[in-house]
Amino acid sequence: MYSRHTLPGKILRHLVLWMAIAFALFPVVWILSASVNAAGTLVGQRLLPKVFSWGHYVELFTNPLHPFGLWLWNSVKVSGIASLFTVFLTALGAYAFSRFRFRGRRAGLLALLLIQMFPQMLAMVAIYLLLLNIGRYIPWLGLNSHAGLILVYLGGALGFNTWLMKGYFDTIPHELEESAMIDGATHFQAFLRIILPLARPILAVIFILTFIGTYSDFLLPSILLTGTRQYTFAVGLRLFIQGQYNTRWGMFAAASILGAFPIAAIFLSLQRFIISGLTRGSVKG
Repeated sequence: MYSRHTLPGKILRHLVLWMAIAFALFPVVWILSASVNAAGTLVGQRLLPKVFSWGHYVELFTNPLHPFGLWLWNSVKVSGIASLFTVFLTALGAYAFSRFRFRGRRAGLLALLLIQMFPQMLAMVAIYLLLLNIGRYIPWLGLNSHAGLILVYLGGALGFNTWLMKGYFDTIPHELEESAMIDGATHFQAFLRIILPLARPILAVIFILTFIGTYSDFLLPSILLTGTRQYTFAVGLRLFIQGQYNTRWGMFAAASILGAFPIAAIFLSLQRFIISGLTRGSVKG
């Protein structure tokens, strides 16, 4: 075995590192190459296309049958609203479980953990029928509505995130809130002005995890959304590769490249909170 401080050890480490980077970037480079390939097919696809063209990107925003820009906006809107509400509701629930002692507290925590053991897809028929019946009385909250989809996302995201945020709140000293309440603050004021600013890392982590999970989700929107103009980004991509003779892999690849930008932008803007947000709540102290 080579020591990591010797020259062969350093070369080996750099070699493994660059191999991992190449392995991770190769699919991205391949999709980027397919997006600028004028042929628009995967048959004979090469890393460097024979004929280079930006036509697929232009057609994404000019084809009225496939409103890609609207799909992208729908995904950002749904994921952004769902993530914000998830962070807010999770913070309220986690603060109650972390700071208050009440009857049913332990049972509530165990129930949240138990519910998370079952995939949300198992309740798909029940969710569909629930939104179908809600839509008869409140149309904007039923099937084929973004509000209904957001409502379903909120129900599925609270369990695990509540446990994660509770662990983080447990690491914040109680004395900070007690000092604030001695000065006349209420529990909610202490939560809003002291706990939340200190918990920004875990808030950012939960926002990122929820945004990525909902933004890339395909199954739920494909079942609950029926109108083309209501489609989210992941559901709209399916239209580019439907059928046997009208598959457009070039547009599909171009849409995939553009669709990755919102995720990358949010991740890069909040990445400084990720490590501290995930590790600080992993132990109780």
